[in-house]
Amino acid sequence: MFEPEKKRYLTRGIDETIPLELQIFLWNAIDNMPAPKDYLQVFELTTKDEVQYIFHKSEQPAYEMTYILPAVKNAVNAKIYCIDSEDYCTMLLAEEY
Repeated sequence: MFEPEKKRYLTRGIDETIPLELQIFLWNAIDNMPAPKDYLQVFELTTKDEVQYIFHKSEQPAYEMTYILPAVKNAVNAKIYCIDSEDYCTMLLAEEY
């Protein structure tokens, strides 16, 4: 799951609301997590005082990681899903699912 050579897509909602730097960070977080990886990766992004908090989790196998990015100008609050559908991977906002 989530092999780096697979094509990766994002929805219009991601493109319009999530800064490119955060999109790249989320893909890298998936790339750097231990195998095996679940087909569904969930990211909960929250902000406080220009600090971006990212809570990353998956169910099978259970995985949780929290990232703290200080001094982020375009910090956002969002819930994001990354789904591996075997032929390609897609990043989308939870409300687009």
